[in-house]
This record gives sequence, C-alpha cells and structure tokens, in this order.
Amino acid sequence: MLDQLKQLETEALAAFSVTENMNDLEAARVAFMGRKGRLADIMSQLPSLSNEEKRAAGQMANEVKAAIEGAFAAAQSRIESAFAELNAERAWIDTTLPGEEPGLGHVHLTTQAIADIMEIFSKLGFNRQRHPDLDWDYYAFESLNMPKEHPARDEWETFFIADPDKDVVQMGELGKVVLTPHTSNAQVREMQKGQLPIRMINIGKTYRRQATARHLPMFHQFEGLMIDENVSITDLRGVFDFFVKRFFGEGTKTRLRPFHFRFTEPSFELDISCTVCEGEGFVNGTKCKLCKGGWLELGGAGMVHPNVLKAGGIDPKKYTGFAFGWGVERTAMMRGGLKMDDIRLMYRNDLRFLKQF
Repeated sequence: MLDQLKQLETEALAAFSVTENMNDLEAARVAFMGRKGRLADIMSQLPSLSNEEKRAAGQMANEVKAAIEGAFAAAQSRIESAFAELNAERAWIDTTLPGEEPGLGHVHLTTQAIADIMEIFSKLGFNRQRHPDLDWDYYAFESLNMPKEHPARDEWETFFIADPDKDVVQMGELGKVVLTPHTSNAQVREMQKGQLPIRMINIGKTYRRQATARHLPMFHQFEGLMIDENVSITDLRGVFDFFVKRFFGEGTKTRLRPFHFRFTEPSFELDISCTVCEGEGFVNGTKCKLCKGGWLELGGAGMVHPNVLKAGGIDPKKYTGFAFGWGVERTAMMRGGLKMDDIRLMYRNDLRFLKQF
C-alpha cells in the first residue's frame, strides 16, 4: 500500500505539471483526489491492515495528499498567470496608431427617393404639405366623387378602423374612419384652406390589403395637386416631363394613356420608357422581362373633376387643376440600374440589400 501511495504521488505530480488549461487540470484532480478517485481507492484497503500498518499508511497518505494538493495549486496558479498574460497581450493597444472611424449608416432607399422627389418638384414651386393617413371616409372617398355604395370603392381594399370597445367600425359626421388607401385625401383638405393658387405635394403612408412582388400592405405615395386659373393638360404634361427627365434620366420618354378615375376628368395613366431596354421592348434580341413592351406604368393622373373642386369650396368655372398620385417605392424601383424585381425587398431589413444604397 505504501508503494501504491508513492506511485500515486509521482503520477499526480507529473500529470499536473503538463496540464495547459483549467478543464484538464480539474479532470486530473478528480481522477487522483475525487471521492471515487485513485487515492480514495487505495485508502479503501486500510481496514484490512494491522494497527501498525494503518499508522504508517495513514501518515504517508497525509503526506501524499498534501503533496498532490500543493502540485494542484501550483499548476492552477501557473495556468491562471499564463491566461492573464495572454489576455493582456491581446488587449494591448498601440496608442500611436491612428484610430478607426466608426461605420456610418445612411437613410433608407425610400427616404432617399422621397428627398429626391421633393427636391425636383420644389423647383417648380410645389410645397410639401402634410395630411393625415388616418382619415374620415369623406376625405378618402366621398369628397373625391366616390359616393357611398359606389362600386369603384370596392377596388381599394380599404382598412377600416374599429371601435375596440364595441368591435364595430367607428362612425362620425364624415363617415367611417379608415387608413387612407391613397394620398388623394389631401386634395379637398388642401382646397378647404382657401389659399389659391395651390401647388402641393403630399407624401405619406397608404394602406391596402395587398402583398405581392409589386404591392405592399403599407407603402408611400406622393400626391401632387396644382389649381389655378387656366391650368390645362399641357401644364400636366410639362410637369411630368420635367420630373421624369430629372429623376430617371434625360433620355426617358413619357406618354399619357387614357384611363378612368372618379376624381379626375379626363384621366390618364402615366407611362415612362423602360430603363432596362431603353423603350425598345427587347434586350439583345430577347423580349424585355421588365416591361415586355417598352413602357412602364408610373402612376395615375388627370384634370381635377369639377365635383372635387366644388367639395373643396372652389368654383370650377373659374379654376382648373390637375392631380397625380404615384407610389414612392415603385418609382424608386423603376430608376435606371436598380433592376429590383420584388418591392418587398425594401422592408426585409436585409443589410446585404440596404448597404448597396
């Protein structure tokens, strides 16, 4: 038994001297000195010895245990010192080196587009006004020549605001409360200010129950409104051309395509020449995947309907005007070189996408 204790001491001291991390050191301690370790196993033989042998074995066991504990403490101190020295080396800073500037973010692609749009229209004397995106049914529909129960109102897929206590749509003198499906609710509100002439741009959030590669349930629109004496379609076309050439490029062409909106008469869809195929409809002999015909739809426009002017308190026999409304995100997507095929990319918070702009 005395030989076993001596052999145990030799092996334990050798093991502790070569350990390089705390995990290995703790594993060695448990193997030699744990409740089921080798020292405990040797000491389990003690009852079978004579009294004299017990005294000799007990004395040596104490000496071996003390030697092993000392070796363990020395190894622990050595490993901790090496770890501290390594950390100090890694944390060392050369104060003579130039500092690294922190990374700077930038505004979102949509915000950039809004700023560019507003800058262009401001050169034509348009001022940005703000109108609510939570509004009465009257301003969102009825004042825009869409009376109650008119089938045109079914196309907007509107979000109605319910009373949380009664679980019914709120009603007021101006009708239901809605999340505006377009920024055109600003038209009559702006007219009611009674300040003529009007050159307004309203940029805000709009809401529709749609979610596809070309539609979002929440998106931004900018609404343009110009009212004055003798305003004509020629003025409308001139404003379009001015904006399109500065936003999309001097080589971009425009066309007005007849359409129908309840709040304008006559009404048009505005198309621009495709920025990918340059209006040709083909790229390297293959049909353009983006436009499929040389033109891209930008948005709707037209001369303000006389009923809308009357709702705003303006005499349609004296004043005329035009209005237009386009999606900011879609307008940004159509910019040359962007080649984005899914509008939802803008709001997925993917830094790989956002850092490109």
